Amino acid sequence: MLNAVNNFFSAFGATVVVPIMIFIIALFLKVRPKVAMMSAFYAGVGLTGFGWIITEFTPVVTKIIRQMVKTTGINLPVVDIGWQAGSLASFGSSVGLTFFVFGLIVELILFALGITKVFMASNLWNNFGFMVWGAMAYYVTHNFWLSLGLSFFMLLYTLILAEIQADRWSDYYGVKNATVCSLHNIEQTIPAILLDPLWNLLGLNKVKMTPSAFKDKLGVFGEPTTLGILLGFIIGVLGNLKDLGTLQAWGQILQFSIQLAAVMTIFPLVTNVFAKAFTPLADEIDKNRKQESQAEGKEIDKINDKKRWFLAVDDGVGYGEPATIIAGVILIPIMVLIAFLLPGNKTLPIVDLISLPFMVESIVAITRGNILKVIANGIVWFSLGLYASSWLGTIYTGAVSHYGAAIPAGVVLITSFNLIARPMNALVFAAFISQNPVWIGVCVVVYLVMLFGLRKYRPQIWTYLNKMADKNAGYSGSSEKIEY
Repeated sequence: MLNAVNNFFSAFGATVVVPIMIFIIALFLKVRPKVAMMSAFYAGVGLTGFGWIITEFTPVVTKIIRQMVKTTGINLPVVDIGWQAGSLASFGSSVGLTFFVFGLIVELILFALGITKVFMASNLWNNFGFMVWGAMAYYVTHNFWLSLGLSFFMLLYTLILAEIQADRWSDYYGVKNATVCSLHNIEQTIPAILLDPLWNLLGLNKVKMTPSAFKDKLGVFGEPTTLGILLGFIIGVLGNLKDLGTLQAWGQILQFSIQLAAVMTIFPLVTNVFAKAFTPLADEIDKNRKQESQAEGKEIDKINDKKRWFLAVDDGVGYGEPATIIAGVILIPIMVLIAFLLPGNKTLPIVDLISLPFMVESIVAITRGNILKVIANGIVWFSLGLYASSWLGTIYTGAVSHYGAAIPAGVVLITSFNLIARPMNALVFAAFISQNPVWIGVCVVVYLVMLFGLRKYRPQIWTYLNKMADKNAGYSGSSEKIEY
């Protein structure tokens, strides 16, 4: 059966499987068949658009970054070749395929029992994030059940983090009753919450570093397209420092400026199409909840509504939002520089740098689009992530090569900056592969405490996060965002 699932997914891919899932879920939510069909089509079109843009832009940005590395002469042995290799390896392992089949069932059970308020089944494609860690654990321990247990445990705490930031994400990105829930992009909720008092103490909350502020103060130079030109120019110059006297260098610099501007201009358009896949579903959830409340003779209070639940949507829904893509692109040269300067780091982020806007969405939502805070949180958390991926370089390389993904010639160790540079996931992974009941038990206890706290104090947690967000100058929600 597992091979049949693998063959099915390999034959059709995410651009077909995800729309099918969305169509089925839409019908289950009693969305009209015509609307459900269009939601499915928009999902397929959006995913295809993302794939085309990233496929075209990845080799361009990779070339520039490699030139920056060559200019500095610094050699880091663990090379980021992108998340795709990890995805392929996760479907090539027995642990990964087992989770793909039974993970969906468990996600439905957890939702039905009320253990989670997030309907994760709508985000089936991103299950590979759990699968790859299980595959790595199995490669190290050869313990099937321990490795599968790790994948399921990661699912459990991912659902908690997704629910914690759900109200903020839904409000900020303007998709009712929706949240992101991928393992590789959700743990940034932790630094966004824990470090916020420090950033406020330093006055970062008073700095109006938001897309709307850029637009008001800089005019045309504050538009995402123009910012793409400027950022592309800076990155292009850094990649050609030794050749600035040549025509070829300036040709590449100016071409990269236009290419980055194109990404920052076109991605929001594709994002808008992709969001149309989930909006009817989210609206139907909202409509059904309002009807239930009217029948009960009550007025909906979304913070205290115990029956409120969230649809897990793909991170691509928020990728093109102005603050998200601007902060992510600004972090590209910063993280390369940090990789060079960080003592003991062995990881060179390259291909997954284009994924940085995906990686900062939770931070953007919690900080209400405060780009300065997003960058500060990213520097702290992703720097710790570089150490995590440096430690895991040998394990990840071995697992990927063992389960069938090709490793580029001349590369000794590989990683995925998006999948593996994850401090919390790395700590949980370390506890499980130790096979020490004490460390595994600590993880379970922490999870149970978090689950109890969320179930008992969810309204208070959401109220606190909203108060945190309100302390930031500038953005106050989707109504004030730059229109796509």
